[in-house]
Amino acid sequence: MHPESETGWGHVGGAIFATVLIAMMGYLTFAALQGEHGLFRLFQVEAQEIRLRAELQQVQAERAVIANKTHGLSDATLDLDLLDEQARKVLGLARADEILIR
Repeated sequence: MHPESETGWGHVGGAIFATVLIAMMGYLTFAALQGEHGLFRLFQVEAQEIRLRAELQQVQAERAVIANKTHGLSDATLDLDLLDEQARKVLGLARADEILIR
């Protein structure tokens, strides 16, 4: 027979091993879910990515509108109606025979 089984330490050693193993599994499970690189953090990053992609599309659309306006005001393709509209809007210019309503 083994000396461990005669003194009862075999059962205690197995219980300690099982307890340590369960504690390690619990810690690793917690880290996999709640940790800095865990599953919940992954969900947060994916949600943030969706929000940022939507914001990017909005900013790109605004940029396209501004680029179109500035292209109309460039030297090569000067749109006099656009220039007149912007001067009236920004500078508050009007002819003497016009009435401004703000």
